Amino acid sequence: MYIEQLYTNCLAEAAYYIEGDGAPGHREAAIIDPIRETEQYVALAAARGAKIKYVLETHFHADFISGHLDLASATGAPIVFGPGAEPAYPAHVATDGERLRLGTIEIEVLHTPGHTPESVCYLLRDEQGKPHALFSGDTLFVGDVGRPDLLDGKMTKEALATMMYASLRTKIAPLPDDVIVY
Repeated sequence: MYIEQLYTNCLAEAAYYIEGDGAPGHREAAIIDPIRETEQYVALAAARGAKIKYVLETHFHADFISGHLDLASATGAPIVFGPGAEPAYPAHVATDGERLRLGTIEIEVLHTPGHTPESVCYLLRDEQGKPHALFSGDTLFVGDVGRPDLLDGKMTKEALATMMYASLRTKIAPLPDDVIVY
């Protein structure tokens, strides 16, 4: 298993490269929340002898231009969103608890609405199926949680805050203490 954070300072945005084990040329990778300039992800996968299998979005982003469409086009990998997402382009809308395999590891989709209705966290499970790392998107921040007041007119901030509370209590808090949070 290999994980690399690709951080863009000017946007304060973190994307993640996750790769399952396998022989060079047979490794599978996923990219979480790619920025518009996707060459770095393609180059990293090529250098590591991996194929990008999934382009994962934690939610629809309003604070930067995602590279999911370009990356999917360049690699043939499907774009994955969380439950309730309604993209205007081809994408896989995952179900809560759905698992995506990358070689010997899996990424579990945890529907964590609150910041947005379709928000998800991705739980990386190791070769034994044990929870290893959580990629939280805008559900969690250092010392804070995602804002539930940004959907102006689509849902009330009270409705989203209620969803956020439930997501934190039922999906994130029960995870083992040794899970790494990104």
